[in-house]
Amino acid sequence: MNTDQQIILLAEDDSNQVLLIRRALRKANLTKPLQVVSNGEAAISYLCGEGDYANRESYPMPTLVLLDLKMPRKSGFEVLEWLKQQPELRRLPVVVLTTSQEINDIHKAYDLGVNSYLVKPIAFSDLTAMLTLLDAYWINLNQRPMVYTD
Repeated sequence: MNTDQQIILLAEDDSNQVLLIRRALRKANLTKPLQVVSNGEAAISYLCGEGDYANRESYPMPTLVLLDLKMPRKSGFEVLEWLKQQPELRRLPVVVLTTSQEINDIHKAYDLGVNSYLVKPIAFSDLTAMLTLLDAYWINLNQRPMVYTD
């Protein structure tokens, strides 16, 4: 596997949100591969490289996880809690990308170790701008820890 790949894992159950995020990435000319899972159990399976996600050539370890909070099967909180307990994965940067502005959700996410908490903007142009900044910081500027070895 090419360890220089910069994969973004998007854990989002709303197909309309996935479509908007894909469109915003294209509009911003951000060409990093985006892998999408639609529930918390699938996110964990992907990160473990299990089941449908066992082939690391097809499903490489992500550089960044964009995590919705309100997902079926396991919530974003449960995924985050699990992830931060995994010695080989706990340093993987995770950005919550959600509609919730509830202070309790923000506090809980940070208590569980999230790296950043972003509220999805309503306007498409604002989403495009947010994803451009997110790419500039987390993918291009941020120094990434080693979280995965073959």
